Amino acid sequence: MDIRQTVGFNLRRLRAAAGLSQEELAAKTGLDRSYISGIERGRRNPTVIVLNEIAVQLGTDPRDH
Repeated sequence: MDIRQTVGFNLRRLRAAAGLSQEELAAKTGLDRSYISGIERGRRNPTVIVLNEIAVQLGTDPRDH
């Protein structure tokens, strides 16, 4: 599994654990739902700034997962 797939798997797991849909997470982060989907599928290469914002909205630290 490459790093994008690993990040996507962890994002999907954490988002589901938080009880959020892709649409809800997108609204909280100011990102597009299709961008969240692309990250989860390992198709997007998000910046560390984007990953940090997602982590903050999920109540976690990106260094922990």
